[in-house]
Amino acid sequence: MKQIEKLYELYKQDVYFYILSLTHDHTLSEDLLSETFVQAITAIERFKGQSSIKTWLFSIARNLWLQHLRKEKPSVAYNDLLEIYVSNNIERDFITKEAASRISELISELDERTQKVVYMRVEGYSYTEIAAQLGLSEGSARVIDFRTKKWIKTVLEKEEM
Repeated sequence: MKQIEKLYELYKQDVYFYILSLTHDHTLSEDLLSETFVQAITAIERFKGQSSIKTWLFSIARNLWLQHLRKEKPSVAYNDLLEIYVSNNIERDFITKEAASRISELISELDERTQKVVYMRVEGYSYTEIAAQLGLSEGSARVIDFRTKKWIKTVLEKEEM
């Protein structure tokens, strides 16, 4: 039990601020922090040491946040992130709240792997990090991201959003 307490004390602040950077909500961040360490404790035997403990905890936290997003209706802050995601290919003025909501709907229609790539890009992960986390090549992560942005742009243009 002492090791678990040490693990918690060592990483709680880093994990909390990481979650807070995703959620922008102190209460939700505290809840997800607790859930992260509960899951880590129950899954510690499966930790293979292929990454650092901190990276593993961040991964658990991110997955819990994504689960939370799936359960909740996308918030304006999350839609703002989606705006940034597609802004590379679409004029920034083109994005409206309605379009951001539609982008979120479109992403929810994608397969799970593609959704993970999109969410990770929205969160600021590099293609190298995405590839490592999802077991893809860096090139595959780039192609998935590029094609998804292109598809979203095409759909929005057809819908005249």
